[in-house]
Amino acid sequence: MEHINQFRQKTQPIKQKTSQEGQKSSGIAKQKWAILSLSSIPLVMTLGNSMLIPVLPSMEKKLHISSFQSSMVITVYSIVAIILIPLAGYLSDHIGRKKVIIPSLIIAGIGGAVSGWAAWKFDQAFWLILLGRGLQGVGAAGAAPIVLPLVGDMFKNEGDVSSCLGLIETSNTFGKVLSPILGASLAGFIWFLPFFAFPVFCIISVLLMIFLVKSPKREVNTIPFQQFFNNVKKTFTEKGRWLYAIFFIGGILMLILFGILFYLSELFEREYGIKDIKKGFFLALPLGALCLSSFITGKMIKKNKVLMKWITVGGILASALSIAALWLSIKLWYMITMFLICGIGIGAGLPSLDALITEGVKKNERGTITSIYSSMRFIGVAAGPPIIALLMKYSNHWIFILLSILSLLAAIVAFIAIKPSKKEQLEKS
Repeated sequence: MEHINQFRQKTQPIKQKTSQEGQKSSGIAKQKWAILSLSSIPLVMTLGNSMLIPVLPSMEKKLHISSFQSSMVITVYSIVAIILIPLAGYLSDHIGRKKVIIPSLIIAGIGGAVSGWAAWKFDQAFWLILLGRGLQGVGAAGAAPIVLPLVGDMFKNEGDVSSCLGLIETSNTFGKVLSPILGASLAGFIWFLPFFAFPVFCIISVLLMIFLVKSPKREVNTIPFQQFFNNVKKTFTEKGRWLYAIFFIGGILMLILFGILFYLSELFEREYGIKDIKKGFFLALPLGALCLSSFITGKMIKKNKVLMKWITVGGILASALSIAALWLSIKLWYMITMFLICGIGIGAGLPSLDALITEGVKKNERGTITSIYSSMRFIGVAAGPPIIALLMKYSNHWIFILLSILSLLAAIVAFIAIKPSKKEQLEKS
């Protein structure tokens, strides 16, 4: 009898584990259309920004502007989003995620139409294009950043959350892969056509959100602003060390990524005569590596915070080394190979950062905290192109020195500041 009891005790955890895995897979399966719809949002927002990168040299010629001015088309979008993202996060915590996301997508679509109309109808269209890009930034503030907390609301199982965030980040990076090809293809017909394509994508995403995404039932318990502010302040007091680290790392990775994209777009055309669709495919190579890396990482990390830390550190170090290696040569295929490695490193880090921050805060503060993280990422997007545009006036080596130092600094911060608790380390083992 003792042997039988021992056998039952040993097999019971296995049965529980199997049951949990079944619940997990069914949870993902039940929400597959909602996940697909949510994935369309970062995809659309990424298209709205990255799709213009291969178009910037043509824009400079058509509008008679400098490369620094053309970089502002990316930067204005991001600056407006940076300012409004925390407000959107706060509103989403109080009135609901969908009530913020859907109007934001509509505003973003209107912004794209304004920029396209200005480029079509006016000779001196630069400032009106920036106005439209500002409206797109307003919409972006309340769309893609709110997806992260909504995913956290939809699933109770941390493994499900990590897997879904991996898919969302993959959708984001897939948008970056598709963007240069699509942007260059559309601009091959009419240079401002990418502006008009964006509202179409927004309409599709709005329809998917309305019909296929059901927000989780929220408890009717409105917290006064002062109490909410004190709760968020307490969260930063208790968890500030690793939260600030993730904010910093996310911003640095986006600065590096968009700085590289801007640099390559300019370099391909000026030095190698690579233009239009061909340039789009060349830009898509490192972004494809980033997309695949994000997808694999999202599948691997589950709820293992120790693994998240080491993948993040390792990925950023790989990026730092690959950029530093460009000091030796910028021959075309050598350079593309190094940026492929850099893309893999960045792609490995992003899903881990998303999961760490989404799972590490309370649900009623999740929108606000993740929105601050999204703001930091947008700061990186905003800073990358103009910094690279200024450095390109001097030597390429200064670009590689700056980006490799920033990558190394981000890796050190991740190593020192991201420290899973003893309980999480025991769960891992």
